[in-house]
Amino acid sequence: MSIKTIFFILFFVLTLSASERIIALSPSINEIVFALGAEDKVVGNTTFCDFPKEAVNIPKVGGYFNPSLEKILSLNPTLVIMQENNTQLAQKLARLGIQTKIIKIEKLADIKNSIAEIGEVLGKKEAAKKIVSKIDEELTKLTNITANKRVMFVFGHNTSLASRIFVAGQNLYFDDIINESGNKNALQSQRKGQPILNMENIIACNPDIVILLSHSMKEMGLSRDDLINPWLKLPINAGKTNFIYIIDKTYSGIPSDRLVYFLQDFREILNDYKSKSGN
Repeated sequence: MSIKTIFFILFFVLTLSASERIIALSPSINEIVFALGAEDKVVGNTTFCDFPKEAVNIPKVGGYFNPSLEKILSLNPTLVIMQENNTQLAQKLARLGIQTKIIKIEKLADIKNSIAEIGEVLGKKEAAKKIVSKIDEELTKLTNITANKRVMFVFGHNTSLASRIFVAGQNLYFDDIINESGNKNALQSQRKGQPILNMENIIACNPDIVILLSHSMKEMGLSRDDLINPWLKLPINAGKTNFIYIIDKTYSGIPSDRLVYFLQDFREILNDYKSKSGN
């Protein structure tokens, strides 16, 4: 291959990269693209893409479940990155000649693979490797703190536990994180996603540690006592020993590069449990 040919190919690749116009169809995807250093390529995202702060002012194409094809097309994207719930949209875009990338972020391995895949597509392989390496490093730090405890991750802002308690099931990355730490999910079920439990179900699970993922607590005018006190009344180990915790950070439910912060929060909780329980 001649030097002239190599120069032409390199010029073509650089020109293509420079003109890349990306639409990110979920907060997780948006955050990953920004973390990879390709924020200047993002021309559109969704309503709840509000981190980092620069993402707020990027044109919105709708919500996570209902992005507007018309708005997407108006932004003239060269690449639309989405999750599996947007498969039909991907087919429509493909017919219009627009490149799409579908990722999975349900399991821990999915998240790491997706970061690597997006890094590959955007020419940011090394940045992606660094992010995945940090996640693996934080996972390693979770081990040998405490073991075989029943941990329950709860989503939302329940001030009553009579019904509709959303928890992390076996097919989500929260379950993987619990397992990586040497503990186990208090809910052992084949029900996917975020199973809805009632008070009787919670008592039957009898978690040793309950972690409430309540990122809108302050916006809703709720205090920590508002959310923790109902759990202290339950005849479960976590309630009897007061091992009910809250993570109120926005990243608690967003599987992106900020997963490292969530892992650090979880490690802090495990260390607190160990220091107070003695095991």
